Amino acid sequence: MKPALAGREDHPATGDGQHTHPARRALAALSLSMLLSSLGTSIANVALPSLAKAFNASFQDVQWVVLAYLLAVTTLIVSAGRLGDLLGRRRLLLAGIGAFTAASALCGLAPTLPLLIAARTAQGLAAAVMMALTTASVGPAVAKDRTGSAMGLLGTMSAVGTGLGPSLGGLLISASTWRAVFLACVPLGALALVLARRHLPADRPDRRDRRATAARPRFDPAGTALLALTLAAYALAMTLGRGRFGPLNLALLGAAAAGAGLFLLTETRVGSPLLRPAMLRTPGLGAGLAMSGLVSTVMMATLVVGPFHLAGALGLPAALVGLAMSAGPLVTAFTAVPAGRLVDRLGARRVTFAGLVAMAAAATVLAAVPAALGVAGYLVPLVVLTIGYALFQTANNTAVMADVDPGRRGVVSGLLNLSRNLGLVTGASVMGAVFALGAATADVTAAPPAAVASGTRTTFAVAAVLIGGALALGSGTRTPSRRRFREPRGAGFPLGG
Repeated sequence: MKPALAGREDHPATGDGQHTHPARRALAALSLSMLLSSLGTSIANVALPSLAKAFNASFQDVQWVVLAYLLAVTTLIVSAGRLGDLLGRRRLLLAGIGAFTAASALCGLAPTLPLLIAARTAQGLAAAVMMALTTASVGPAVAKDRTGSAMGLLGTMSAVGTGLGPSLGGLLISASTWRAVFLACVPLGALALVLARRHLPADRPDRRDRRATAARPRFDPAGTALLALTLAAYALAMTLGRGRFGPLNLALLGAAAAGAGLFLLTETRVGSPLLRPAMLRTPGLGAGLAMSGLVSTVMMATLVVGPFHLAGALGLPAALVGLAMSAGPLVTAFTAVPAGRLVDRLGARRVTFAGLVAMAAAATVLAAVPAALGVAGYLVPLVVLTIGYALFQTANNTAVMADVDPGRRGVVSGLLNLSRNLGLVTGASVMGAVFALGAATADVTAAPPAAVASGTRTTFAVAAVLIGGALALGSGTRTPSRRRFREPRGAGFPLGG
């Protein structure tokens, strides 16, 4: 039986622009999918001490419980999006939710650390599918004039999942054991699977895309493998050594650079590539991805610097540090949906610039504000920065996905999520190094308050420069036309200009 919302892909809801009940239920399924994949990113961190004790392992060993998930998501999110384009986004999203649920159960039942890491890898692979195809499925699920609101809701779920993870994990561990951290995702995954199966619109492949690819291979194994290895090398270079670059980090960066070049060369020569380089020259797409990466780098800086500044420079106890750090996710959660409504009303371009300007102003204030202003002097501009981020992310996601051909929504959604993940990975390493450099010490935990405050100012000065770069990218981008990027009809060569 066809789902109730199996209408045309470009006009899935009623012509009056209102959400139908099936559309709301489909959006609920997508929201829960986004919540689960984001929760998986952050919920395991708080369990690392318990895992080290339970398995009698070192911190370096148990941190792979977190790294395995992160690496799996980062390396395969674009490939997952492309597979959704080829096999059907609804079909693959259902498989991803089911696999995530099963992998969560395996994590909770794992008898040894290697099996837990393997299960977390499987969970990350499923999360890559969920992250890529959740955003890509918004277009078929809601009316076009409600896309911004839907993107805002998904942004809220992402923020709630990321912010809720540590506190929920702590509560579960205190009430039970570390296994509860992973088993708690099982009933949520089952609910998401039921909702998605019942209410997501049926896959309706674009006929033009079908004709264009009928005579060519439908998947690009060489490009997929090259991109996965390239992204894995980069992610490892950024995460190993905790921001201290040694020979191994440099070798991995060199491998990532070589892999990127080889990947782009390969993609211009295969008949049905994973990613056509010409796509990145589509008006708005390349700039949108670059801006997303820069902004995510800045947001990770707040998570890296915040705890040290609040404890080291302002002298807050641990409990109050945790409370203050929750301000960011809370603000994002309450701002993203109104931001989506602003996008629907004012347009994505205006809201994108408003968000970036707010972020640039807040970062500039944080770079200049003295520690003598206390907690309020840090939290007020941080709240403005977070509001700007919510505005930017919702508007940018809407703009990037607006004119994508139906046959490429999955891969572009994967690229959008990848740019965010790479920004977070880069921010954790690079902005952490900038913070240590500004504090003029290798051990920030032992630095005096004045040194920590100096490191904070330096970090946000760099952050303001990065946001300025994002504004420059946005200013140099023409407003996207309604013309979509389409597959070339002839041989497997990318489109020009």
